[in-house]
Amino acid sequence: MAVTERRGEIGEVRHDVSLLGEEDLHLFNEGTHSRLYRKLGAHGLESDDGEEGVVFGVWAPGAREVSVIGDFNGWEKGAHPLTARGSSGIWEGFVPGVGRGTRYKYHIVSHNAGYAVDKADPFGVRQEEPPATGSVVWELDHEWGDDAWMAERGQRNARDAPISVYEVHLGSWRRPDGTMPSYTSIAEALADYVAETGFTHVEFMPLTEHPFYGSWGY
Repeated sequence: MAVTERRGEIGEVRHDVSLLGEEDLHLFNEGTHSRLYRKLGAHGLESDDGEEGVVFGVWAPGAREVSVIGDFNGWEKGAHPLTARGSSGIWEGFVPGVGRGTRYKYHIVSHNAGYAVDKADPFGVRQEEPPATGSVVWELDHEWGDDAWMAERGQRNARDAPISVYEVHLGSWRRPDGTMPSYTSIAEALADYVAETGFTHVEFMPLTEHPFYGSWGY
């Protein structure tokens, strides 16, 4: 896990900073919003008055109250409460000072006899590795280096080209020393094996983190 970054002193939660406009809420309420991953979850930004931090947003329609907890506030429930956005069931808030690498969850209190639970972010773009179950603030920006492969992709995926798919689960493929491999560490050996055995494509199961490697992500 990368070292946690800070964008300044952790401040009180702000509800005047939002990623949701009227159109977003309208599309969400009618079930036609196609870019929710850009609105919900944890997104770093700089407010109009120059504060840097993260906007947290989660859909919890049955909640009475929602707060974001994490290593930035000692996992203190209620320290950074989110606010409901209209009748959408979305709860949102901006926390100044939070940066990439921050671990967090949502503390949700329901209307049902005060039942409370801590939940990972369903729109989180990075999660902790098992047995930890928190989400991690991260950005989707990535500098790709596959221009040569992209230029030839049309030929490799032509409709009249043969396809034979090899399915791979990172957590159980070739672990001679018992440690958890990475996609980088298996890349060369996997490419050689796939070429030698006549496969043309690889399917990973899955690329996202999952709580139990024995499940293969199902």
